[in-house]
Amino acid sequence: MDSRDTDWDGVRLHVVTGKGGTGKTTVAAALALALASGGRKVLLVEVEGRQGIAQIFDLPPLPYEERRIAVAPDGGDVYALAVDPEEAMLEYLEMFYGMRRAGRALTKMGVLDFATTIAPGFRDVLVTGKTSEAVRRRGKDGKRVYDAVVLDAPPTGRITRFLNVTEEVADLARVGPIKNHSDLVRGVVKSPETAVHFVTLLEEMPVQETLDGLADLQAAGLPPGGVFINMVREPLLPQPVLDKAVKGRVDTAELVAGLEAAGLATGGDAKALAEALAEELAEHARRTEIERDERDTLTAAERPSYELPLLADGVDLAGLYELAESIRTQGAA
Repeated sequence: MDSRDTDWDGVRLHVVTGKGGTGKTTVAAALALALASGGRKVLLVEVEGRQGIAQIFDLPPLPYEERRIAVAPDGGDVYALAVDPEEAMLEYLEMFYGMRRAGRALTKMGVLDFATTIAPGFRDVLVTGKTSEAVRRRGKDGKRVYDAVVLDAPPTGRITRFLNVTEEVADLARVGPIKNHSDLVRGVVKSPETAVHFVTLLEEMPVQETLDGLADLQAAGLPPGGVFINMVREPLLPQPVLDKAVKGRVDTAELVAGLEAAGLATGGDAKALAEALAEELAEHARRTEIERDERDTLTAAERPSYELPLLADGVDLAGLYELAESIRTQGAA
């Protein structure tokens, strides 16, 4: 599906997942910057305790509070929140039971671990609950505090259960505050205001996990978003040359002649260098063919896709803004 077939103007919660090593957190950060551009206010949330947002933005570890961490292109602010399950538990106890002080004593006694032993999904409900509260929150003027919230979520293999855990907890608690809290979270997560985006590479395992994850989402009734193909490398040579190379039809004699004409090598040195270049060319051609096949495989998902370039100098702040601009250009924000 062409990325231009869908936009996310009505989406307020962007959940970003992906197989480990695909650059999930980087894409979530770049998406937050892209969404905030033009004067909007966006909250970037992480839930796995890795302080990945702080590392990407070159900041000290983030506390459990919302704070501005970046100014987006053309104005706009990105705020960040590293959700701490114990602090979320204290907020929950205060909100529904008015017992924050007692809650602190309970957390020291391990009440969170106890609660999650009885209801294994309760920790995820606390985390997603904090995120969905930020999505729903309104200021004194009645307007939403945040134009959008981006959630750097757990990896693809866990994402459906992570988002759908409110169903399990609601079944355990059929009445009362826990049930009400779970229903509020579920109301946000399963609404048209939410989209679950997948980050992948043009490699077999990440692509297959993406397709499996999308299928799991559909089965669970959760809203799929787009597919962000990260670290894309452009072919270095025209397709006819690559087609010949992948079939082992590289003319080493022609390479030798070119090297000698350029004055780079002569005789045996030119021949050895030409053979090494031919091998590298064949490897590049094979990799390009695999990436093309994986790109075709992703079309079976029938989801909007966006390609983000491999940054030669790695992901620093400048690179992050470059990725944000690429996301904007392709209409994903």
